[in-house]
Amino acid sequence: MWNEFNIKTFPAETIVYRDGIYQPELSTLPEQESISKKYDLPVHIIYVGKIAGEKTLNINLEQDNQPVFLSINTENKFPAFLNIFIKNAGKNSEIRGHILLTNSSDLTVKIFAEHKKSDTGILLQPKIIGKKDSYSKISGTAIIDKDCENTKSDIRLSALATDKNAKIRFTPRQRISSVPDSAEHSAYIFNILSAQENYLRESGLSGAEVQDIMTESFINDFNLF
Repeated sequence: MWNEFNIKTFPAETIVYRDGIYQPELSTLPEQESISKKYDLPVHIIYVGKIAGEKTLNINLEQDNQPVFLSINTENKFPAFLNIFIKNAGKNSEIRGHILLTNSSDLTVKIFAEHKKSDTGILLQPKIIGKKDSYSKISGTAIIDKDCENTKSDIRLSALATDKNAKIRFTPRQRISSVPDSAEHSAYIFNILSAQENYLRESGLSGAEVQDIMTESFINDFNLF
């Protein structure tokens, strides 16, 4: 996973999807709609490969004191629609996610992160790389239900347009019905500064090499955990 998709693996129970299809030979756990059992290790959900058409990923955490990690690294060369539904009803349980999406066509991503119990955490860092003539639409909705105090909610949307004709649209939303411990929500476009680009070019790098460095920096700038 590290060499092919730049995904760090660690001791964990795994649920792996490639091209939107569950991979039993790469997984230690069966495909499941909800995590309702306590595991000694964290649960690592890995979603990688190429997608097209409409895809849906459901993560429903019901077990207390269970850490869950989500790693997504996908690309599409044809129109694609990805729904990600996350619910956390596990007291003192936390879901942390790195989401990297490379779009060369039309891509719509809708993320719903819902807190169903107090003392829950959902921390997500979705990123989109928009290629030439692509149109990327990403929405992130954080939901904190009633009687769900002391929650930690964070959705950090970010994007990199590798071409001036790439279009990107963000739609961040929050629906908060309880007082959280923290509720962060942000969206930003990653750009290289002119001074940085000039420095790299003066160091002997071509325009393509500067673009590669810029993209690599964006990909590796995961600072959520």
